Amino acid sequence: MRKRVKTIIALSILLILALSLGLVWGIVSGVIRLQSPSRAAYPCRGVDVSHYQGNIDWPVLAENEIDFAYIKATEGSTHTDERFAVNFAAALETRLMVGAYHFFSADSPGRAQAEHFLAATDRRSGVLIPMVDVELSASADAEAVRRELGDFIAAVRDAYGRPPAIYTTTKNYRLFIAGYFKDCPIWIRSVYFKPLLADGRDWTIWQYTDKEKLAGYIGEETFIDMNVFYATRERMRAEMFIADNP
Repeated sequence: MRKRVKTIIALSILLILALSLGLVWGIVSGVIRLQSPSRAAYPCRGVDVSHYQGNIDWPVLAENEIDFAYIKATEGSTHTDERFAVNFAAALETRLMVGAYHFFSADSPGRAQAEHFLAATDRRSGVLIPMVDVELSASADAEAVRRELGDFIAAVRDAYGRPPAIYTTTKNYRLFIAGYFKDCPIWIRSVYFKPLLADGRDWTIWQYTDKEKLAGYIGEETFIDMNVFYATRERMRAEMFIADNP
């Protein structure tokens, strides 16, 4: 009897381990999605891409029931994404609302980064407002980050007539953004829970997964980031689209 109990316990432990490993594999592989916002609540959806998505067939990608796309343009004060020019030009030929983004670095002045971004993105109308991606180490000096990020934002606002959106994680938001840059729309990454910002502010765009697979691209990254705007496509166009030169 005692041997039978031990066998049952051992089998139960193995089953739990197998289920746990299956759950982890499902999350990592993208088979199991932790967040799936309803289309009824969030009808306006979009992607953000870089050279990692490789060769993008934009007419095909645009047919995946998405409304907008942000394309990586630059990083720091010297790097330009190798696929930006071709991606941006091709995306503008589709029905998508299109914007460019900059990956912010703590290693160079914010104004130098803005000048680099603006030189790479010479289009100022017929596009979505720019976005700056803030994903920094927790050890970065918060005061210095806010100072340089403020310089970047000011330069982009001067060029576009509108402040850029800020993309960030919930942790980076709490460390560097909360309570500051209140005129910038917030694009928050939160793949485990519906976003709740540390200072109670409303988010504008929510990246709910980085494990989507769509038709239309072939690159070293098999997944693509998916995002929802907080309201309709018409509202996004009214709030974030630059129709005319400022």
